[in-house]
Amino acid sequence: MTTPLFLEDSYLSTCNATVTDIDERGIQFDQTIFYATGGGQPGDTGKIRLNSGAEIPVTTTIKERETGEHIHIADPVDTITMPKVGDVCELHIDWQRRYKLMRMHSCLHMLCALIDAPVTGGSIQEDRGRLDFDLAESMEKEKLGSALNSLIAADHARSIQWITDEELDKQPELVRTLSVKPPRGSGRIRLVNFEGIDLQPCGGTHVASSAEIGAVRVAKIEKKGRQNRRISIVFDE
Repeated sequence: MTTPLFLEDSYLSTCNATVTDIDERGIQFDQTIFYATGGGQPGDTGKIRLNSGAEIPVTTTIKERETGEHIHIADPVDTITMPKVGDVCELHIDWQRRYKLMRMHSCLHMLCALIDAPVTGGSIQEDRGRLDFDLAESMEKEKLGSALNSLIAADHARSIQWITDEELDKQPELVRTLSVKPPRGSGRIRLVNFEGIDLQPCGGTHVASSAEIGAVRVAKIEKKGRQNRRISIVFDE
């Protein structure tokens, strides 16, 4: 199995990795810095640099649900530039894109801290994000935006914790998302903790403190059903 280095350090932008498998789906390595699509966050893009100096673009990264395989979907110019099993390559993510995704993902955790309701869906993009809440009443857009920016500017530090499946079963209130369940089966579950305001299971990449998110704006609050409110956030830069 591929060791996901980003789970412990979201700021790694390059690493060396050994090719463990190649098939029609893509390339697998013994370790990676590429986040695989999941939890509303898109997979990382970037490049693979071979020993020859040739570079192969990575258009996205996925994780097979049943097998857990971490697959880098490559777009080589020709088959000659493809690595072989056992080759050591340099992996480079598109850091500018990743950092924007980190900031927006962390922003949505701040939004969770402000709204006491289960999350029924969500999406993260480079310049925007949204969460759907199981919520009957609406709220004032400007007031929510002001509260969100105040929470972000307070510079809450982020840390990572790990608990067992059994420990999570005893604390069901930690799970905020109804549409995405924490991954089980590995023996431990990762918690993202923004000190004093938000603690929940999450496998995504995040900034080290809330202030790194920067200024944001509530772009839209939509009614998507009797018990569903969709809140869209954009960077205010």
